[in-house]
Amino acid sequence: MSETLPTTDVAASDADLLAGTEIAVREAGSALRERFGEVVRHRTREELMSALAGNDDAALDILRPRLTSLRPNAGWVEDELDGGALPPGEWWVVDPAEGNVNHLHALPEWAVTATLVRDNQPVLTVVHLPLTGETYTARTGAGVHLDGRPLHVSPTADLGLSIVATSQARPDEDEKVVRRVGSSITAMLFDALVVRTAVPATLHLTNVAAGRIDAFWQFAGARADLLPGALLVTEAGGRISDAEGRPWTPQSESFLAAAPGVHAEAVTTLSR
Repeated sequence: MSETLPTTDVAASDADLLAGTEIAVREAGSALRERFGEVVRHRTREELMSALAGNDDAALDILRPRLTSLRPNAGWVEDELDGGALPPGEWWVVDPAEGNVNHLHALPEWAVTATLVRDNQPVLTVVHLPLTGETYTARTGAGVHLDGRPLHVSPTADLGLSIVATSQARPDEDEKVVRRVGSSITAMLFDALVVRTAVPATLHLTNVAAGRIDAFWQFAGARADLLPGALLVTEAGGRISDAEGRPWTPQSESFLAAAPGVHAEAVTTLSR
């Protein structure tokens, strides 16, 4: 098992693994790009779910065998909407069509993501945007890169000069969570320069890692939404916590990723 190898061997193995993961994710992205174009019409929830599943299956048909061949003993998270902690060991956490609804509506904000989690810690991730060709990669201790170029979070130290972002609650989310999302947006409208609200979460987190926006927050959320971005932001020098400033885990009920200079202010705003 890779966990028993010396540290230098683990790092070398993970570097090779990241390269293989990137190839798989880009191939899956190409398959989804071929399916992209016209708005996919649906009249019922069943038709919508069928269309979403079609995209997922097209990407998973590529991702599952390739990632399994890279790490045969790693587990596989079957449902990208799942949350909470994983059992010990290695797991692939994959969102085959992050922003799937956008894809079906011919909107450009969607991606393919794959993250290897080791004992509940993300150790490498790839986020690929097929329409632009951009690929974000991160590995624990090795930084985050956009097409090979290193990224760093924003140096901003004033929330009043910051662009911040969140994603909306899911359609079937608990009413208390929905209302908390609404009140947090209102609070940020008073304290931040610009507030952006859209899905998917991962694309906001790539922007935090790249220094384009200064903070992202979310209440609830699935592992596949947050684990890739958590590693990207951490490796870019950002701070990760829950909305109250406590250490974040996949079991947390909220999530905050921010440039260090505005993290404390963001916690204060979200705690109101």
